[in-house]
Amino acid sequence: MNELKNLIKLSLNEIKPDLVLKRGNIINVFTNEIIKCDVAIDNGIIVGLGNYQGEKEIDMNNKYIVPGFIDSHLHIESTMLTPGEFCKAVLPRGTTTVIADPHEIANICGLDGINYMLEESKSLPMDIFYMLPSCVPCTDFESSGAILKAKDLQSLINKNMILGLGEMMNYPGVISRNDEVLEKLKLTRDNDKIIDGHGPHIKDKELNAYIISGVSTEHECATIEEMIERLRLGMYVMIREGSAAKNLKDLIKGVNKDNIYRCLLCSDDKHPQEIINKGHINHSVKLAIKGGINPIDAIKMATINAATCYNLKNKGAIAPGYDADLLIVDNLNDFNIEKVYKRGMLVGEGNKPLFNYQSNNSYENSVINTVNIRDIKKEDLEIEVTNDEVNVIKVMPHSLETRKVIRKIKTKDNKFVFDKNMDIIKMAVIERHNKSNNMGLALVENFGLKNGAIASTIAHDSHNLIVIGDNDEDIICAIEEVKRCEGGIAISSNKKILASLQLEIAGLMSSESIEFVSFKLEKMMSISYDDLNINREIDPFMTLSFMALPVIGDLKLTDKGLFDVREFNFIDINNK
Repeated sequence: MNELKNLIKLSLNEIKPDLVLKRGNIINVFTNEIIKCDVAIDNGIIVGLGNYQGEKEIDMNNKYIVPGFIDSHLHIESTMLTPGEFCKAVLPRGTTTVIADPHEIANICGLDGINYMLEESKSLPMDIFYMLPSCVPCTDFESSGAILKAKDLQSLINKNMILGLGEMMNYPGVISRNDEVLEKLKLTRDNDKIIDGHGPHIKDKELNAYIISGVSTEHECATIEEMIERLRLGMYVMIREGSAAKNLKDLIKGVNKDNIYRCLLCSDDKHPQEIINKGHINHSVKLAIKGGINPIDAIKMATINAATCYNLKNKGAIAPGYDADLLIVDNLNDFNIEKVYKRGMLVGEGNKPLFNYQSNNSYENSVINTVNIRDIKKEDLEIEVTNDEVNVIKVMPHSLETRKVIRKIKTKDNKFVFDKNMDIIKMAVIERHNKSNNMGLALVENFGLKNGAIASTIAHDSHNLIVIGDNDEDIICAIEEVKRCEGGIAISSNKKILASLQLEIAGLMSSESIEFVSFKLEKMMSISYDDLNINREIDPFMTLSFMALPVIGDLKLTDKGLFDVREFNFIDINNK
């Protein structure tokens, strides 16, 4: 009772609040207005808008005050950073809340991986909420390091940081009424939590069935038609702008005044150097404005829409009772974020963090030493063919999609032979969790790599070791370097390592600073483009990491073989 009385007194300005931001242009996401007034803040909460006096007053000089941004769907592991270093990167750029799905680390370390992420996120000056991974493993067509069933998720479903069930990639399992899939959906529904979707290409009655199971969001729309179909059926659509998948430019054309309230912004998978150089959700807001969206509408997609979707009742707006997560912006066209407040505390200025954090480390031992692969020899990499026409994976620029194409290749003794005059190279996915003999081999077009190889333990979503190259010697050289690093990315050429990045945490993340990781990746990107001639229309590391994801595209590769996503089954490399 006394607390409520105190709040009312603060709102009436009978007592002075801790902080008042004076003379600001407030972005009101409820009425699409810009209101000139003060913002009164006490104990991290907005207590009033109007004319206020406070214990501390800061003149905003008519700059714009914007609600803190919310990333509606991402995988922190894809930044290759720990939650703390990720926070240092995105919080000063305006992202004050994220909804993360830790299924990358869960596919390697199971519950230990999820608990590591939860513990590392607790003491940070930003809100990190999590969705429980729905697909560990992603499918039965690959080998993961862990298996999580509904009974395993039961212990976590009601934790404060858990909002629901992460992207349900096993849409065939939903539609075919797989018991284990339905148990996870039921667990989430029974606890009144949210279920995220991941259903590219589903349509008509199958889309209806997917939605009626409880799935309410989608971030895999690649076309306006897909987006509109899902909006019509009541889904929230997350417009994604990541490092490999860049859908915003196309999808923003389908956003209008009637459907914008169901549209959110997300990054999904983004590398640290892109966050540093271009931004995070603030970059998506800028792109939306450039695409013709009214600035306040663009802000709504990054704030109140996401808060509404995920039932974050005290976030996403500037109004009494809301968290004082605020951005100070110079203008609504260039959208330069000058300062960031988190619950009334200044935490970022000029893209720089103004806080320190201490890693918990309580679960670190359970998420290291995760790379266990057998020795690979040249004869293991031979691709046997019955004729010279084979199924090839074609890489598509700026997309997670691939195309299944038939190409004529050079052969000798019924085996594939590298041809320097052809843009067709070899790729392998090697099981790396239990040192089994599983290894898939495929041929790839449009990657553009010449005179070298790249190997990585980032291979969505089971994160086996993936390697691509135009000669077997460099392929083996890159594999050996990744083994030596206990996980990471390696580039080889002429049997020498040109560069590598150690990712010792689950083979996905570095314990180093964002500055270190970004510097290393920038250098490795330059080597990839300049020395290995990789197609500049793709992100070499992010694109490679999705070549093993058997739920998006026409054709992918897992440790168990070449996988036709449309048919949802394995196929032979030979075109029969």
